[in-house]
Amino acid sequence: MQIELGNDWGQILKEEMEQPYFQELVQRLDDEYEQYTIYPKKPDLFHALKLTPYKDVKVVILGQDPYHGPDQAHGLSFSVLPGITPPPSLKNIFKELEQDLGSTPPNHGCLEHWAGQGVLLLNAVLTVREGQANSHRKLGWQRFTDKIIETLNAREHPMVFILWGRNAQEKGSFIDTSRHLVIQTAHPSPLSARTGFFGSRPFSKSNQFLKKNGIEEIDWQIPSLQPAPK
Repeated sequence: MQIELGNDWGQILKEEMEQPYFQELVQRLDDEYEQYTIYPKKPDLFHALKLTPYKDVKVVILGQDPYHGPDQAHGLSFSVLPGITPPPSLKNIFKELEQDLGSTPPNHGCLEHWAGQGVLLLNAVLTVREGQANSHRKLGWQRFTDKIIETLNAREHPMVFILWGRNAQEKGSFIDTSRHLVIQTAHPSPLSARTGFFGSRPFSKSNQFLKKNGIEEIDWQIPSLQPAPK
């Protein structure tokens, strides 16, 4: 598997990607893609890093692992491609966004509009077998994504880390809160959204922090897509 990130992440993570554990991870992934249906597809594996360069990161939204339904995952946490029905967690994110900022839910579930403004939509584990949530949690991704969080935490430039649910909060436990804003709440899943996610206002809080630090705010309103002409 050839890995080309095409921006500053390539240099920042070069040493990490040369580590024996990562080379073993790549080999195991090649085998997995041959034997099983794996999401996301290979070209989308590092989509989050490609869309949001290190120097541009303002907000990190940390997910657990990709959606495992057909054609849902495309390399961004919580996001699905246009034409794919938004999963329940994403629907709840849009509900909270509407309550928080009055944003109208879009007619699709693609979050690339955020990624292009400096919102890194990172999963802790970057791949999954079809229909088997958490099936790649022991493959080696955790060490790699820990390194990503570590390099962001070390940056002098302040940013926001949005950690939804226990798994994300454990992964972000070492973030320096004297420089960065950490927003921790329940996960937006229907199982937990009513125990602290709804009403948490992560989007307005993020923008308040960015503004206070002289950083351009995120336009959280995702434009709806126009229907294709008939």
